[in-house]
Order: sequence, then C-alpha cells, then structure tokens
Amino acid sequence: MIVRTLDEITDTDSDIKTENWRSKRIILAKEKAGFSVHETTLYAGTVNDFWYANHIEAVFVFEGEGEITDKATGETHQLKPGSLYLLNNHDKHQVRPKTDMRTVCVFNPPVTGREVHDENGVYPLVREED
Repeated sequence: MIVRTLDEITDTDSDIKTENWRSKRIILAKEKAGFSVHETTLYAGTVNDFWYANHIEAVFVFEGEGEITDKATGETHQLKPGSLYLLNNHDKHQVRPKTDMRTVCVFNPPVTGREVHDENGVYPLVREED
C-alpha cells in the first residue's frame, strides 16, 4: 500500500513548476500501478497548448473555472468543479483557466516524472526501467 500527501511532494523533484502551471506527481511509473496521478494547478489567464500523442489523459477539475478547446474541431467546453475531460484520441487541445484551476490528472501509460513538454506540447514516451 502506498499512502502519500501533497505536503510530502511539495518542493521535491516530483513538484514541477512552470510559468503556466504546477504539477505535483503523486504516483509515477516507478510504482508500477499502470497509470500516474498528478495534482495540477493551471494559472488564471494562461493559454496552455497540449498534445499527449503518446499518452491518454483524464483530467478532473475540483477547483476553479476555465475552458478547453479541441484544436481539431474548434469545439470549446466550459470547465468548472466537477468537470472531467478525457483525451482518449490523443487530442490536441488548449486549456484557458479563467481562475486558478486545480485538477487531478491520470496518465496511461504512466509518466516517469522526467518528461518535458516539447514545442508541440507533447510528452515523449519514457519507460521506467524494470
């Protein structure tokens, strides 16, 4: 059994900070759970272009408001506490938080914690060594 708190992750190597967002990686590939779990805060007023070409991501919003646009169709959805979006087709998307937006993100395959978004917003597929 693994039990962790966000306080244990804060300001460690599993706490990734950028100008637009902060992601606390709670469960990573090294735990061999088959997925990773992150608590991510997207900052108000930012524009975030992502494309997880190598991962499926589910995002549950539990605080704040914003919107997500499917870049292939132009369709925009409002996000608020209780919203969930699933990027099941490796969808290119843009997230625009109106307020700081706190989310729980689940990735499959799990991320290792070493990934960095490239110029297209893509995480490379990095495998945890057995």
